[in-house]
Amino acid sequence: MREETNPEDVEGMRAADGILTARGGMTSHAALVARGWGKCCIVGCDAVKINLEETSVTTDSYGKKKVNVSESNTVIIAGKTFHEGDLLSLNGSKGWVYDEEVKMINATENPLFQQFMKMVDKYRKMGVRTNADNPIDAQKAIDFGAEGIGLFRIEHMFYGENSEVPLEKLRNMILAETLDARVAALAELEPYVRESAKGTLKVMDGKPLTFRLMDPPLHEFVPQSEEKQREVAKARGIDFDKLHARIESLHEVNPMMGLRGVRLGIIYPEITEMQFRALFSATVELMKEGMHPMLEIMVPLTINAAELKHQKALADRVKKEVEAKYGVNFEYKFGTMIEIPRAALVANQIAEVAEFFSFGTNDLTQMTFGFSRDDVNAIVKTYVDEKIIPADPFHNFDTECVGELVKIGIERGRATRPVLKCGVCGEHGGDPTAAEFFYKAGMNYVSCSPFRVPVARLAAAQAAIKEARENK
Repeated sequence: MREETNPEDVEGMRAADGILTARGGMTSHAALVARGWGKCCIVGCDAVKINLEETSVTTDSYGKKKVNVSESNTVIIAGKTFHEGDLLSLNGSKGWVYDEEVKMINATENPLFQQFMKMVDKYRKMGVRTNADNPIDAQKAIDFGAEGIGLFRIEHMFYGENSEVPLEKLRNMILAETLDARVAALAELEPYVRESAKGTLKVMDGKPLTFRLMDPPLHEFVPQSEEKQREVAKARGIDFDKLHARIESLHEVNPMMGLRGVRLGIIYPEITEMQFRALFSATVELMKEGMHPMLEIMVPLTINAAELKHQKALADRVKKEVEAKYGVNFEYKFGTMIEIPRAALVANQIAEVAEFFSFGTNDLTQMTFGFSRDDVNAIVKTYVDEKIIPADPFHNFDTECVGELVKIGIERGRATRPVLKCGVCGEHGGDPTAAEFFYKAGMNYVSCSPFRVPVARLAAAQAAIKEARENK
């Protein structure tokens, strides 16, 4: 249980059976990580009050009052106090918290499920991929019927198991004060990115795998607490105040709209070059081993074609270098995420460079509504209760406006490139209520977490059946 989670909590989240946070929404850090791992999670439970300290007042023999502060680690939920070791049960689908242990059964597969999914795929026309960032999740998704990976978030290799060393290398790059120091740190980081990519490409042999270049703001990867900052300063042998000042300089007033995504690769092209080299090298090494990697590289947060041309020029140069080094020629697809309204409106221009679009509906919803996806819960609840909006747009896809941008993006993109492949990799990709819209809009595929793949396959089949009946 936490107020809200951040990347530094990942190992605790991995060890947990369930996750409960007081803040956050459908696309918050806790929700995204838990969904990808198939863990039960409830976010935005404002009834949760976490007490890390406990105060009491005592009076001495002279009548003087003294406030005592001690470690508490208690949690109050709806007025009831819980201590470490107390058992709670969570229903992630309903958002219910029980103050006792509830009997449960394992959601195991069975032959009837497999038989039913074969029936589903007879009718399904739209493809279903998965959002996965490691070989284990990729294999789970294949077992659930995924036909590829629509979103591999490179930055997730710095969050999970065995991430300590690559995270340290990444921090060296972020905290570097000169170009030479940054390039040297990137050279040390590249082998880890290459091996991470190679492991998942190997599992997906013969199936497309879309790698999204690093997207989050850099401050997310450096320690936030003074204690951890002091540990880093000591390990690096530098002055704490100097390190603290450098970390503070990374913070932005509105980081979700700041130096992230493609902007990071334009301001620091050496970061993009490292990622291209790692992905291309992983692909060629697997080809030399007799495998059939299907590499796709996706540039996030674009607003125009000029950004993509800038990044594509870097990719073309690095590709020639890798081909010369290994003596092997290879092909890959170069595309972008459409997650800013402007990108959808100029999709005809962007499609001159991009071979595929993947609609990031989390950010596209955030920027269309002007709602912060991590802080919107209280607003949205009131808006829904007062019937100002029909539903939480981060949970139920907004077909009226966000959907219109999606349709515009597809239509204008294909006006330039008729064979443009289009998919959706936001959380709405696993939303069965949105499947019919995406199908009719002309999506080639939807991509969702491994555990939602069967639901997406069923929803896609139902959309195709409904269309066939309507056309009779």
